[in-house]
Amino acid sequence: MRAAYASSFDTDNPLAALTVGERPEPIHPEEDWVTVQVLASSLNHHDLWSLRGVGLTPDQLPMILGCDAVGTDPDGNEVVIYPVVPTPGDPRGVSILSEHFAGTLAERVAVPRVNLIPLPTGLSATDAACLPTAWLTAWRMLTTKGRIDDAESVLVQGAGGGVATAAVALAVGHGKRVYATSRDAGKRERIAALGATALEPGARLPERVDVVIETVGAATFDHSLKSAAPLARIVVSGATAGHEPKINLRRVFAMQLEILGTSMGTPDELTDLLAFCAEHEVRPVVDSVVPFSKVEDAFARLHSGDVFGKVVIDHTA
Repeated sequence: MRAAYASSFDTDNPLAALTVGERPEPIHPEEDWVTVQVLASSLNHHDLWSLRGVGLTPDQLPMILGCDAVGTDPDGNEVVIYPVVPTPGDPRGVSILSEHFAGTLAERVAVPRVNLIPLPTGLSATDAACLPTAWLTAWRMLTTKGRIDDAESVLVQGAGGGVATAAVALAVGHGKRVYATSRDAGKRERIAALGATALEPGARLPERVDVVIETVGAATFDHSLKSAAPLARIVVSGATAGHEPKINLRRVFAMQLEILGTSMGTPDELTDLLAFCAEHEVRPVVDSVVPFSKVEDAFARLHSGDVFGKVVIDHTA
């Protein structure tokens, strides 16, 4: 079957480590695994890190890439794949597809049957393929950790990236006042078009917010603290610009702030996210849809740093 996979590692030029070619059919490590025919998938920066050798070892090569996908199960049902799978031997006890088990950037992929979630009516395969990693992370940050139902306002740092852009769209979909920062003027225009107030990094907000979504880290964390209202939740899922920020602990305890870490989400949370998007007509921000025959172009687009939203792969084109 045709697949896109890491055949080597290249720290400086990850695209050089990408190969598109034939790979064996999926293997079922357990009896409860099934093969899904992939209809659509989407790229994550995780795929580029894999090509750099982060999270993989040479003896795991070649490794089919990709975490997110929608496909058809053996019974002909259209399903969304939850990408976290039990992984004996991994210190976490689990991994996401393309770390220990072959990923979704292929004609077919093997997953546990319990990881298959029905595709809701009204959501296209290309839209739903954006949701299982970045959008699920944003959903958990806002709902389970950030308790957005108890909030009136949200600040999203570094909007333009996958998780942050998803957080903007979902917070707007919840009817909250949303502020979002970006260094890029063009991305600020696009953020504003989603319904948020777009600001330069570090800009003073017109109010202190109840929830802060942090994926940037050291570069924005002081601003996040200063922008937080009493009892606010600052939810962290990444640190793209430094993982050791200087924190004013007096502000933390005086304002009774919560600093919460999180990663990914649960199958139930993905089910809730899918239902929310279908019911409220919230659709993922899609940068581009690329046919699988041009998957190298999709990786180049992601690597360029110019993306806004998700890069989607159409496996049927």
